[in-house]
Amino acid sequence: MTYACTLGLHRHVFGDLKTVLAKASPARSGDMLAGVAAASEEERMAARMVLADLPLDRFLQEAVVPYEDDEVTRLILDGHDAAAFSPVAGLTVGEFRDWLLSDAADGASLQALAPGLTPEMVAAVSKLMRNQDLILVAAKCQVITRFRNTLGLPGRLAVRLQPNHPTDDPRGIAASMLDGLLYGVGDAVIGINPATDSLPAITTLLRLIDDFREQYAVPTQSCVLTHVTNTLRAIEKGAPVDLVFQSIGGTEAVNRSFGVSAALLDEARAAALALGRGSVGNNVMYFETGQGSALSANAHHGADQQTLEARAYGLARRYQPLLVNTVVGFIGPEYLYDGKQIIRAGLEDHFCGKLLGLPMGCDICYTNHAEADQDDMDTLLTLLGVAGINFIIGVPGADDIMLNYQSTSFHDALYLRKVLDRRRAPEFEDWLERMGIADFRGDLLPQGEQQALLALAATL
Repeated sequence: MTYACTLGLHRHVFGDLKTVLAKASPARSGDMLAGVAAASEEERMAARMVLADLPLDRFLQEAVVPYEDDEVTRLILDGHDAAAFSPVAGLTVGEFRDWLLSDAADGASLQALAPGLTPEMVAAVSKLMRNQDLILVAAKCQVITRFRNTLGLPGRLAVRLQPNHPTDDPRGIAASMLDGLLYGVGDAVIGINPATDSLPAITTLLRLIDDFREQYAVPTQSCVLTHVTNTLRAIEKGAPVDLVFQSIGGTEAVNRSFGVSAALLDEARAAALALGRGSVGNNVMYFETGQGSALSANAHHGADQQTLEARAYGLARRYQPLLVNTVVGFIGPEYLYDGKQIIRAGLEDHFCGKLLGLPMGCDICYTNHAEADQDDMDTLLTLLGVAGINFIIGVPGADDIMLNYQSTSFHDALYLRKVLDRRRAPEFEDWLERMGIADFRGDLLPQGEQQALLALAATL
């Protein structure tokens, strides 16, 4: 089916729904590289006008990636909840935007609506929104998950402690863990990106975190961010696995390039659940995503990168994850060229994930060859904090010396907590007080008073 719009003397024709979505997207380098971006601002506006008038149920009739060719499409459409969708079923995309911005769309109604929305619907409405619109709606969405602590509660902000090391040296990783705990971070997860995928190395890292956590009764969860097949092997060997990690994308082809499928993720979730390691909940999956992954794998089917990113969230939703984060600027300027594009993408990703009912975080980051700097990350960090993000990343000095990119630091988390009055996960906050790291308000004590942590340092 073709779609058309006349602006002035020009009639703009779009060959299918996928093209409308691509042409309506804000400008970004990845879509230009793929040849799917609007050729002019006029064409972009024409596509948005077409999109605004489309009925939402059109996305249930015309797939961006064909149903018969793609398991992600099949999971999205086969799992659609028609009853949950019914309150907005008669709306156009433009009318849906207006409703989302109204007081009628409160937290309870958005939570009930989430199973009735498809990723393409939320991607479409995001393309009609300004940054402030994305922030306002996302701030209404609360998604609470649990494993050894409770994440996503109102007024809370969690941080993943990321103690990476270029050679997986246990002492170096332990030092970074201690550094992070001194700053009160680590409630989302203590998560290591391993420098090697060897099973013995992965098991060593898992035991390192778990022994530390058990010795000091830290109410958090651990994860080594290796391939899901390695995690399954580690479980078989009796390693202390809390969360199963995997990078995922928005098409079957990109997931195949990652070496994963829905069946494999089903198996991994079942294996983690069988361990019964959670104390307050059983959300056992951790997913990372990023705009541009499908294009980099030549698996984009001619669709724009933001719509495909939202489809990755449609896949993640199947597994009731504890954590999902978009590693927004990590893939590079070939996909998000500069700070402006990274900021917009981060807000889009958070909005789309939250609207679909996911516990969204963001690795607020950039590579050193992008036209971006730490001031851009400060801006995105602050905007996502206002939007109610569930968690961010904490890296010593904001400089990941293993992955060689720039992220956010332990100090950045302190800044955001202070300026927005955001507290930690309650169980973790109580632990910090018991350990003499923070007071009852969650404010860090002077380092000289942190006796328990100083004693810990002596054991390294």
